[in-house]
Amino acid sequence: MTDAELNADSTDRLLLQRMAAGDRAALATLYRGYHGRLCRFLSRLTRRADIIEEVINDCFWIAWQKAGDFRGDSRVSTWIMGIAYRCGLKALRQHGDEPVEDSNVPEERIPTEDPNEDRELRDWLGKGLERLSADQRVVVELVYGAGHNLDDVAAIMQCPVGTVKARLFHARVKLRNVLPALAEGSSAFKENAP
Repeated sequence: MTDAELNADSTDRLLLQRMAAGDRAALATLYRGYHGRLCRFLSRLTRRADIIEEVINDCFWIAWQKAGDFRGDSRVSTWIMGIAYRCGLKALRQHGDEPVEDSNVPEERIPTEDPNEDRELRDWLGKGLERLSADQRVVVELVYGAGHNLDDVAAIMQCPVGTVKARLFHARVKLRNVLPALAEGSSAFKENAP
C-alpha cells in the first residue's frame, strides 16, 4: 500500500471506531467520503439510480451497526465495498434490473459545441463494459477503477482469488474483441485513424 492509502485507511479506521461509539458525524464523514466511489462501483451492477442509492443507504446502515465488529483483517475500503456488493446483489434479487422511467430526473447536459475526447473515451469504454457480465464488470471496476488488488476483490466478492483471476481474464479477452468494433463507430477514433 502507498503512504496515501495507509493514511486513508488509518483515517477510515478512526471513523469506524467513532461510529462504534455512536458518533453520527463520523458516519456522515465516511458516507461523504465513499458515496461517489460506491455510486461508480454499483453502476457496474445496475444502471438504476434508485437501487444504487438504496444500496448505499443499506450499506452504511450495516456499517453503522457493525462498526464495532470490524476486525481489521482488510482495509476499511475493502470491508465497505464488500458490504455494498452484497447489498447490491440482494437489491437486484428483490427488484430486478429493469430500468425505471422517471420523467422527474433531469438528464445530464453534455455540451455539443466542444466535445470532450475524455468523455468520448469513457463512453466508449462504458459501452465495452456493458458487453461483460455483471461479475466481470465488477471485477474490472474494482481492479482498474478502484485500485483494489486481487486479494481485496476476492474478499469483497467472497470468492476464491482464482475466480477473480478467471473473471478478469475473460473480461479482458472480451474487451479486446469488442472494443475495436465499437471504436469504428466513434468519431474521436475516426479522426485519428490512418
